[in-house]
Amino acid sequence: MRKMLLLSAAIALMSSGALAQSTVTTTTGAGRATVQIEPEYRTRIKTYVTEHKVRPVATKEKIVVGGTVPSDVELAAVPSDWGPSLTKYRYVYSGDRVMLVDPGTRTVVQEID
Repeated sequence: MRKMLLLSAAIALMSSGALAQSTVTTTTGAGRATVQIEPEYRTRIKTYVTEHKVRPVATKEKIVVGGTVPSDVELAAVPSDWGPSLTKYRYVYSGDRVMLVDPGTRTVVQEID
């Protein structure tokens, strides 16, 4: 029984290591959402911003992960081709960075530079 438990734990560790190689995971603090963005979607996001000539927003204070986006800043809908797990978020482009925002709290959950 003990060998089976150790074997199961070893398999779980190996499989999570393989997943970590292909997915970027960011945790934005205790009790907050974890956002996973695969490298191919990061490329799509950067390409989208360039091709659609998204204008950056200007704010008095720098927009950072964990911070709140000011209420006067308009949040844009995330296109579906950015990945199905991201469509529940909104985004803002600021300072050559795309910031994913939780629309309910206006909290920045991920930075894509």
